[in-house]
Amino acid sequence: MTFEELDLEDELLEAISWMGFENTTPVQEKAIPEILKDKDVLACAQTGTGKTGAFVLPILNKLVHKKNTNIDTLIIVPTRELAIQIEQQIQGISYFVSVGSQTVYGGGDGKDWDVQKEALKNGTDIIVATPGKLLSHLKLGYVNFKHVRHLVLDEADRMLDMGFIDDLKKIISYLPKQHQTLMFSATMPKSIRDLAKRIMHDPVEISLSISKPAEGVNQNVYLAYDEQKDKLLDVILKERQHYESILIFSSTKNKVFDIVKALKKFGYKAHGISSNLEQDEREEVLRGFRSKRIRILVATDVMSRGIDIKEINMVINYDVPSDAEDYVHRVGRTARANTKGEAYTFVNPKDMSKFSRIEKLIERKIEKQQPPAELGEGPIWKDRSSKKKSFHSKHKKKKPFHKKGKPKNQQNRNQHSKKDNK
Repeated sequence: MTFEELDLEDELLEAISWMGFENTTPVQEKAIPEILKDKDVLACAQTGTGKTGAFVLPILNKLVHKKNTNIDTLIIVPTRELAIQIEQQIQGISYFVSVGSQTVYGGGDGKDWDVQKEALKNGTDIIVATPGKLLSHLKLGYVNFKHVRHLVLDEADRMLDMGFIDDLKKIISYLPKQHQTLMFSATMPKSIRDLAKRIMHDPVEISLSISKPAEGVNQNVYLAYDEQKDKLLDVILKERQHYESILIFSSTKNKVFDIVKALKKFGYKAHGISSNLEQDEREEVLRGFRSKRIRILVATDVMSRGIDIKEINMVINYDVPSDAEDYVHRVGRTARANTKGEAYTFVNPKDMSKFSRIEKLIERKIEKQQPPAELGEGPIWKDRSSKKKSFHSKHKKKKPFHKKGKPKNQQNRNQHSKKDNK
C-alpha cells in the first residue's frame, strides 16, 4: 500500500514524499487506519518494521489543524536514546506541519530541566518522555495533562522488564479518563496483556512477525572460547573492510571498553557507548555513528532498542544476551527497511544454553562454525536447552539389604543398641 492510499493530510504526504518514502510497511498499513478512527491499538511488531511511523504519522495527521498549545500527545519510552530518536522522526515528518514537540529525560543540566518544565507547564503538542524524569516533574504539581488526547507506550515490554510498571500506572493516573491509548511492543507476554486490560478500551490487536529477525539478516554463529573472541573479531573485520557501519554488542557495560581497547590494538578506530558515559558524550558518539564518521561502535543491550540508524552493514554479538528477546533486538539493528545485513554471534560453552533458547524463540537452527584454524579449535556444541535426566536419576541405587531382609544400616544400629545395653 502507498501512503497516498491512506487518509492523510496533504502536508504530511508532501513531507513523506520529500523524505523518500512511498510504500507503507505492514504494521503501518494495519495500524494507521485504526488510529485515524480513534481506536485503541495494541501492536506487536519487531524492531525495524516502521512502528514509530505507525503511530507518529496518524497523530501528526490529527494535529495538522490544531489551534491551541495544549499538550495533545504523551509518548512514553524506556530510554532517553529512544526518546531522542522518536523526537527526531517527529521533526522530520512534521517539516511542513506546524507541530511542536519536547523530550523529557534525565542526564541533562538545569537548563534542560527549565526547558522541560516550560513545555510541561505551558504546553506543546507532543511530549516524548522516559518514566522516571516525567514523574519527577509530575510530583512538583505544575504539569498540565488535562487536554491529553493520545497516550503512546513504545517498547512497552522493555519498560516492564526495566521495572517501570508502577511508574506507568502513576503517570496514567494524571491523564484524562477519555483518551486514545496506543501500545507498541516487540513481544506480547502476559504482563503486557494484563496492562492492556487495565488501561485500554476494546483495543484493535495487530501482530506481525513476533520475535523473528528480519528476513534480510544473514545469521552466523561461531563457537569460540573467551580468549579467542578478540582475534576472531579481527578476522571478521579484516574480511569486511568495505563495510561502513558495524555494531558490536556486549552484555555488560564494563566489557564495552575492553572490546574497544582490543580493537584499537588491532588498528581499528572503534568507539564505545554505555551508561558510563555522560548524556552529551553518548549523543556525540551516536551522531558520529549516524554520519559514518564512526565506523565501529561497541554498545550494550540498553542501546539495542535505542539506535535507529539505517544501513548498518553488520552486527556482532561478542557474547550471547541473557534474554532471548535481546538477540532479536540486537540483530534487528541491521537489514532495516528491507535491506540486507549480516549478524555474527560468538558462543562460548557457558552461553550454549542461552543460544539454544534463542533458536527456540526464532524457530530456527543456525549452523555452528568453528573459528579459523589459526585460532585453534573452539568448543564443541552441546544443546543444553532441555534438562536431561542424569544417569543417577534414571538408575536410582537401591538400598542395600541384608540377607535377612533388614537394611544393613538398620542391622548395625540394632547391634550398637545391644552392645549399649550390655
